[in-house]
Amino acid sequence: MSAKALIGIVLAAIVGIPVFILLVIQLATGGMKNNAASPSMTNEAVLARIQPIGLAKLDDSGPPGSRNGKAVYESVCMSCHAAGLAGSPKFADAGAWGARISKGFATLVEHANKGLGAMPAKGGAADLTDDEVARAVAYMGNAVGAKFTEPPVAAGAAAGGKIDPAVKGKEIYDSVCVACHGTGVAGAPKFADKAAWASRLKGGVEEAIKTAAKGINAMPAKGGYTGSDAEFHAAAEYLINASK
Repeated sequence: MSAKALIGIVLAAIVGIPVFILLVIQLATGGMKNNAASPSMTNEAVLARIQPIGLAKLDDSGPPGSRNGKAVYESVCMSCHAAGLAGSPKFADAGAWGARISKGFATLVEHANKGLGAMPAKGGAADLTDDEVARAVAYMGNAVGAKFTEPPVAAGAAAGGKIDPAVKGKEIYDSVCVACHGTGVAGAPKFADKAAWASRLKGGVEEAIKTAAKGINAMPAKGGYTGSDAEFHAAAEYLINASK
């Protein structure tokens, strides 16, 4: 090998090794394009990526307008406010909330309902009522010392409202009650079996439902259903209506 060729190999090694190391570092860190200045890392872009997660957590088990501030916060707002993402004031951070609270409850609620900065209207949860948004604002404000009052939940919503047995009742039956009532296991009256249900309805529908709520024979209270009394009532109604 000539001296010139040997020098070429040495120079290639000197130049090539650092370049190779630099490339490896860039690959390991996501590359120079994937940094804080990238459009994919702006507050708005990050918010857009995490927003569906917040929406998916929304607890809609209660009727519209029935959720309190804590429930709305944990279902929707915390996706950004828990960490102060996209410029949102971090939950329980008095410094971040101070200037905002000084604007007054009404102004904060208006901003939350209409959207402000990177935050979309109602935090992106369009099914929230204005009162539910106001309750969430009160909950977050009060966490740093504000004295906001959450709008009260209407009596009908607080009690669970009227739940349609044909919809929610059927859903509960299909997921819980069918285990026994589908085939009449353990002495349970079989679904749509008029003869089996007749004796249980002698005292009336409401009395039969009260008995079922407490549990009877092999059936535990509410058939083991852990949801609200109103929802269990709807499931019982669905079962009874099928036997008429």
